[in-house]
Amino acid sequence: MTIDHRFDSLYPVRSVLSLIVHPMQSFVDLPVKASRWLSENLTTRQQLLKDNRKLRSQQMLQNARLQKLSSLGQENIRLRELLTSASRFKEERVSIAELLSVDLDPYKQQVVISKGDIDGVYVGQPLLDANGVMGQITHVNAVSATALLISDPSHALPVQISRNGMRTLVVGTGKADTLSLRHIPASGDIQNGDIVNTSGLGGRFPPNYPVAQINHIERPPGKPFAIVTAKPFAHLDRSREVLLVWQKSTLATTLASGK
Repeated sequence: MTIDHRFDSLYPVRSVLSLIVHPMQSFVDLPVKASRWLSENLTTRQQLLKDNRKLRSQQMLQNARLQKLSSLGQENIRLRELLTSASRFKEERVSIAELLSVDLDPYKQQVVISKGDIDGVYVGQPLLDANGVMGQITHVNAVSATALLISDPSHALPVQISRNGMRTLVVGTGKADTLSLRHIPASGDIQNGDIVNTSGLGGRFPPNYPVAQINHIERPPGKPFAIVTAKPFAHLDRSREVLLVWQKSTLATTLASGK
C-alpha cells in the first residue's frame, strides 16, 4: 500500500477491478435511481395537474369577469342612448327607470318598472326607450309601476303621419314587432317608410314622439279601409331601461302635491 501510494504502481490493477465492479455498483444503485425518477415524475405530474386546475379556475374567473364587463359596456351604451334621447325632450322632465319584470304573452303585454308613487309616477304617464314610444303607466304602487305596451291588443294610440299630417290610430297586435294602423281610407296618401309620430290628441302623449314606421300596405278591392302595419321604433322585447316623461301640466300638478 505504501509503494502504491508513493509510486502508483497498482493503478492498472485498480482500473481492471473498477471495470469489473462497475456493473454491480450500477445494479445495486438501480432501485435507488428508479425510485428517485419515479418520485420526480409523479411529483411533476401532480404539480402539472394542480397547476392545470388552478389555471382553469383562473380562466373561468376571467371569462366571467369579461362577460360582466361586456354586460356593463352594453348597459352603458343603452344608458348613453337614453340620455341622448332624454336631451330631445327639453320641455319635459324625464327620469330613467329599470324593468323589473316583463309579461309578453299575446293577450297582455306589460312591464313592471322600478319607480312608483314616491317618484311622482302617475297613471297614464308616457313610457319611452331610446328609440321611441313604449307604452303608458296603468297602475302605480309605492315603489313600482305597471305599464301597458303599445303592442298590447287593448292599447290604442292617436298618431299622425309626419309626411302629410294624416291622423289615425295605432293599435297593438300582440306582437312586439308589429302595430296596426286603423281607419285609413284605401285611397289615403300613405307610403311604405312613412314615419308615424304621436299626434298629441287624447292628452296622454305629447305630440311628435316617434312611434313606428309603416312597412306594409294592402288595399283590398271593394274595401273602404286599407290594411296597414308598422314596425315600432321602441325595442319592446329588448329594452331594459326606460324613460318616464312628465308633461308640463302634469309636472306642475306633481310639484304642487309635493311628490
